[in-house]
Amino acid sequence: MRILRSTSALVAAAAVSLSAAPAAFATNGDNGTVKIHDSATGEELRKNEPKVCEFYLDAFGFDAGQQVEWHIEAWANNDLAKGETVKSGSLTLDADGHERTLDMTLPDGQYKLFWNFDGENGKAKQKVFKSDCEDEKPGEDKPGEDKPGEDKPGDDKPGEEKPGEGEPSSTPSTSAPAAPAPSADGTSGDLAETGNGAPIGILAGVAAALVAGGGYLVARRRTARQH
Repeated sequence: MRILRSTSALVAAAAVSLSAAPAAFATNGDNGTVKIHDSATGEELRKNEPKVCEFYLDAFGFDAGQQVEWHIEAWANNDLAKGETVKSGSLTLDADGHERTLDMTLPDGQYKLFWNFDGENGKAKQKVFKSDCEDEKPGEDKPGEDKPGEDKPGDDKPGEEKPGEGEPSSTPSTSAPAAPAPSADGTSGDLAETGNGAPIGILAGVAAALVAGGGYLVARRRTARQH
């Protein structure tokens, strides 16, 4: 009778232990996943993006409040030694077992994420991914974009005159020069000069006076002879 009672007690204890085991795993379970996300990807999307430039880490399906320690190691095709830690951090997951890191970048190359957390079974969650910012390097000019200081066809360069601007007209003037106004004595207002510098108008006046004087003398001589 005592043997039966002891056996029954052992069976009951084993049953309690088995029923408690799932509850213990539910508290700190290894039932979540982590994704690599491009910075433009919504954190609610459960997809992994193994080729990124600016990115973040996104956790899904873990238990509420689990503590996470993560780090990223250089893996291949970069200037760092394989296994060298390049980024690290920690997170406390929310009530839904979800959380994300801040956005980050890495030099071009291949890397590996190690995601450690409370209650993990055996080893960390791992993700291999590639950083590729080749198409987003600053300072590169896209086709069709103007480079600073570059002149477009048809643009005027500083100091350069367009044809027809600032140039004197090459067409000769057809208007005749204005004639000088005549003076009171009938000579031109702009008197021409003789070879020795004397104005022609003045000489003409002197000559006229001499002629008139000579005529007067001749007339007087003729009058005297008649008397």
